[in-house]
Amino acid sequence: MSNKKSIIDENIRKYRNKLGISQNVLSKKANLAFHTIANMEADATPNPTIDTVKKIADSLGVTFDDLMK
Repeated sequence: MSNKKSIIDENIRKYRNKLGISQNVLSKKANLAFHTIANMEADATPNPTIDTVKKIADSLGVTFDDLMK
């Protein structure tokens, strides 16, 4: 499971950087707290909820599956 988590973290950062947006902008687009995004990218959130990952994916314009692979 931790391997999948690292993949999610890397993909969030990758897609966010591809869009050229900050963690703060992503947090606002996803309607999540800034620390949620920062902690996920720092691999400090061991079990993000499906809802949280879905909000991030939608805000990045990618699918849930894109963040998982």
